[in-house]
Amino acid sequence: MKRSASAFMFIIAAMPGLAWAQQGTATLNASQMEGQRLFVQHCGLCHNKIQVNVPAPNGPVITKAVLDNGNEAQVKTQIANGSPNMPGYKLMFEPAQIDALVDYIRTLNPASASTAPAPR
Repeated sequence: MKRSASAFMFIIAAMPGLAWAQQGTATLNASQMEGQRLFVQHCGLCHNKIQVNVPAPNGPVITKAVLDNGNEAQVKTQIANGSPNMPGYKLMFEPAQIDALVDYIRTLNPASASTAPAPR
């Protein structure tokens, strides 16, 4: 079971266009690596564009831009409590894990989130 899970994670991480695949783990600190793991397991399916011409399946693409203008507390609250379209994670994640997710989000460059080409 662990081998198949590891193989699945390797395949997912190798897919082009995913924000976490474009961020080298060698440059991440321990908190960011924990946040990356949590993001891949719990957030990436809804908050990453898998292909250039396909929107994120459910939620907006997450980049460090969501933390602009002092929104860090709001982002942590959103992760903990969720919204009508997103589950809350306060019963699943410790506060330190939510902090790690925010640390990882700080590394997600808007340029790494693929955008659809402009219509012609």
